[in-house]
Amino acid sequence: MRSDQHPLRAVIACGGTGGHLFPGLAVAEVLHAKGHEVLLFVSEKEIDSTALNAHPQFRAEKLPSVGMPRNPLSPAFIGFLRRCLESQRHSLWVFKKFRPHVVLGMGGFTSTPPIIAARLRGIPSFIHESNAIPGRANKLAARFASRVLLGFEDCRAAFPGAECIVTGTPVRKNLGQPLERTAALRAFNLEAERQTLLVTGGSQGATGINQLLFKSVPLMNRSRLQIIHLTGKNDDRLASANYQREEIPHFVAPFHHHMEEAYSAADLVVSRSGASSLSEVSRFGLPSVLIPYPFATDDHQSANAAIFTRVGAAESLGERETTPESFAKLVDSLLEDSSRRQTMSEAARRLDPGTAAENVAEVMERAAREGLK
Repeated sequence: MRSDQHPLRAVIACGGTGGHLFPGLAVAEVLHAKGHEVLLFVSEKEIDSTALNAHPQFRAEKLPSVGMPRNPLSPAFIGFLRRCLESQRHSLWVFKKFRPHVVLGMGGFTSTPPIIAARLRGIPSFIHESNAIPGRANKLAARFASRVLLGFEDCRAAFPGAECIVTGTPVRKNLGQPLERTAALRAFNLEAERQTLLVTGGSQGATGINQLLFKSVPLMNRSRLQIIHLTGKNDDRLASANYQREEIPHFVAPFHHHMEEAYSAADLVVSRSGASSLSEVSRFGLPSVLIPYPFATDDHQSANAAIFTRVGAAESLGERETTPESFAKLVDSLLEDSSRRQTMSEAARRLDPGTAAENVAEVMERAAREGLK
């Protein structure tokens, strides 16, 4: 369809959550660096607008999509259908003006209408599923997409009849490169002689993890412990007061915009097991204690965590079953065993393809050249 030297026009639908947005931006950055033109479809949520402030090079269009109610008889389902139709009409209008050669949907119901619109226009399209168990939006969108791109091989069986390509989950370029540990600790005013526990709940924060830490810290060996705790927007003051009372050196904030500093400073990570968080943990080769979000759709975070525990990269705990005593004991044992942490670190690195964003971009380029339908 096109020579390798000619730029293409790509649409990436990636709004709604950090797990969709940041991998989509990572692919957009690769395509932009290759000289291609990228248009982003995002949601109306604040997280999308905030993230786009750092990417003025990309044109963006907002779609009025919302999550699908589980009960199709619910009155909210009518509103869902109406907004999906609005999104599809807007997608078709944008496609008429922008004339994309390829469309990528990163999941969520912000990406489904553009994928359906691409099918109606005969444009090659892909969905990317980062998790081990696909979401409802991608299960629907897969029926209209040309190919399905996967973060994990384990997810292939969920798309019977579809042609699947394992690319890995793209990691945002602005995550940065690993830093020297002492320099990273200096950014948080922490000590090189202590072991650093990084606690993060992902882009939305995690109240369940926060509460577990508050109850567990008094039971931990605090003589060489320090904590970086990214609480989300609600619990930062409570966390800071808790660590001050226990006389533990700490850095507490709702968010941290230079996560390469936090990952580079960490000896052990406590985290949810969303696909994007896991991709970042594996990129930095960090041992982790994973606490899957218990209300995740189809319990997909537990399936993600199982991939990491299976290869020895992480320990996984159920939020409802974990006691402060058992959690404190596990953290202490890992921080005291450098050999085990090293083994976990090496296993985590092996799960990172290192080129996931480039892999997705190459699939899109190839489809645009070949006119894949």
